[in-house]
Amino acid sequence: MLLDLAIFSGRLHPLVIHLPIGFLLLATLFELFSYSKKYEHLKASVSFTLLLGFISAVLACIFGYILSLSGDYESTALNDHKISGIILALISGLLFLISNGTVKKIPAIKRSVFTILCVLTMALMSYTGHQGGLLTHGAEYLSFEVLTQQERVKPASVEQAMIFEDVVHPILIQRCSQCHRPNKMKGELSVKTLADLQKGGKNGAAIVAGSLSDSELYKRITLDPEHEDYMPSDGKTPLTKSEVEIIQWWIEKGKAVNGKKLSELKNIQSISPLIASYLKIGGAGNNVESADPDYPVSNPDIPVFTNLKLLDSLRNQGLNIRVMQHQPLMLDITLPEGKGIRIQSIKPGIKSIAKNVIWLNLSANNLTDKDLDFLPLLINLEKLRLEKNPVTDKLIPSITALKHLEAVNLNETGMSKAGVEQLKKMPSVKRVYEWKIASAPEN
Repeated sequence: MLLDLAIFSGRLHPLVIHLPIGFLLLATLFELFSYSKKYEHLKASVSFTLLLGFISAVLACIFGYILSLSGDYESTALNDHKISGIILALISGLLFLISNGTVKKIPAIKRSVFTILCVLTMALMSYTGHQGGLLTHGAEYLSFEVLTQQERVKPASVEQAMIFEDVVHPILIQRCSQCHRPNKMKGELSVKTLADLQKGGKNGAAIVAGSLSDSELYKRITLDPEHEDYMPSDGKTPLTKSEVEIIQWWIEKGKAVNGKKLSELKNIQSISPLIASYLKIGGAGNNVESADPDYPVSNPDIPVFTNLKLLDSLRNQGLNIRVMQHQPLMLDITLPEGKGIRIQSIKPGIKSIAKNVIWLNLSANNLTDKDLDFLPLLINLEKLRLEKNPVTDKLIPSITALKHLEAVNLNETGMSKAGVEQLKKMPSVKRVYEWKIASAPEN
């Protein structure tokens, strides 16, 4: 409990840190503008604004220190940010005491000197904020390298694509580098280079050539999203099914190599269409209708395309729709909580794309059994989230009709224990979440 509270407190740092920035900047602006007769009344507000800046800066330091205990940050950059932040808090407190004038131990100084100190404090705050930005976004996020670096030339064909440099590495940078890079290494892991991946982190090698079971990165990205070790964590955009399959092939069949073109590797027939789609080579991947008839899929009943205008229409109505894979077209659909979207208004659209829906999240939308009468049409559904809805055992026949269903979340629903047991007997079902169901509040 105390550990969870500490973690939560540390994560308040990015929120609280904006308060001293605003207050100290405002105090400096008040000080500068008060030189004008028109705004000289602002001078009276400088002292109180500095006090607010000092208090919030101290809070930011406390929460920042707690966050630093996670050990996920590079020590040099972290120490620079920590020291400059503490100095900034102390100086803001000193400026308050000077401006207040009630503390006799603080000698009076010329107003112009005080103003210069305020401006210099802004410079220190900018430096401190920049160091924090390096920790959050990486050293490359705001640097001249961003302006001068050259993007890799897009390969002319799939065969000419460098498997690691053009395909795998960009996927890892896009999906994983926010938490796993030189200045911020959660779990002591960086994805910047192949050597970093092979070195791994505190849980071992992230990549082991030819072995999926020993590759920690692959194990993490293929866990159930509800699992505490699932990556990427904290609600960040997960890898698509295509991206996972590319990484799987690279580790298992491609032996986790770099510096090699796809044409130099063996057994590329099955992965070439996916890579073509990812790189948008030869027209593949430019729209969701693109498909390769020779591409093997685990479920041949999933249509290779659907109506794009219909997807746009559903998005405009408020649905979150993510394309998990293009060949065939596999969709992950979420009905956002608390948006006031009426299920009756979106039901016709969902029915029209029913065969392409693989994941469906309807949690916490006060939906009834009658509202969900369209479920049997989702014949290719693999994951269903119904938690925090007043659904009952009357919905069981609709769910058992889903022959590809692998996971269903029924937490805090009106389902009975007997109804849940029926679902567990389904051959395809691997996981059923049943916390606080109607007849088992103690679970």
